[in-house]
Amino acid sequence: MLLRFSADMLQQKGKIMLALRPIRILSWLFIFGIFFVPLRAQETPLMIGMELAYPPFEMIDQEGRPAGISVEIGYALGRYLNRPVKIENIPFVGLIPALKTDKIDLIISSMSITKQRSASIDFSNPYLSVGLCLLVSKNSPLSSIAEGNQSKFKFVVKSGTSGEVYARKHLSQAQVVVLDKETSCVMEVVQGKADAFIYDQLSVFQNWKKNPNTTRALLHPFTQEDWGIGIKKGNTALLEQVNQFLKEFKKEGGIKKLGRLFLGPQMAAFEEMGIPFFM
Repeated sequence: MLLRFSADMLQQKGKIMLALRPIRILSWLFIFGIFFVPLRAQETPLMIGMELAYPPFEMIDQEGRPAGISVEIGYALGRYLNRPVKIENIPFVGLIPALKTDKIDLIISSMSITKQRSASIDFSNPYLSVGLCLLVSKNSPLSSIAEGNQSKFKFVVKSGTSGEVYARKHLSQAQVVVLDKETSCVMEVVQGKADAFIYDQLSVFQNWKKNPNTTRALLHPFTQEDWGIGIKKGNTALLEQVNQFLKEFKKEGGIKKLGRLFLGPQMAAFEEMGIPFFM
């Protein structure tokens, strides 16, 4: 009787195990489902486009890795969204086309918010406000942008920047040369081939310090413009997330901390000259 009972018990246990198998499978699927979906979301990289040629905002460090203020903002955004970040180094003029064709998710590349750009992409709320000024050749008689709209003056601007937009709108009588690289624009001024380079305050300051014997800087800005994060039109969910991130990041002092980290000496120099710094 004991042997028969044991056999019966084993047989019944087998039936119970078979009956429970679908439940166990469903349980495991449920458990893995809970954890697997978020992991997939976390592993979807946030593709950020920028031109790594504008230190200290976008640059490449000595080990060949992306670095700079914009890079750190991008990494902070990735942590906020719980997504890994992949930086795509793209020429400035190619950033908006890359965004519109889904090669990147957003642009963080010291990009000014303009009407022309806003017609093709959306922008976040501003995270920095900067101004245009002039890097002037040492021997040029040019003393301000107000006198620049004359045929005797020659300006260089970097392609696709707000400096180019300004020159085309306000300097129709002057000579305007458009070049692809900041270094090329600076060299035109250093060699006396152009009277001035229209660019942002920080870059003008840095290039003046590098070339003090051949250039001078007119650092008081003649325009004020905002930088924003570029996002593809229609991607309202990401736009809202980015705006919320920027609100919290600025509230916590993130922008100012990055300014002190990357631009401490420049901030002090601007303060000494009595020129407001933008961070």
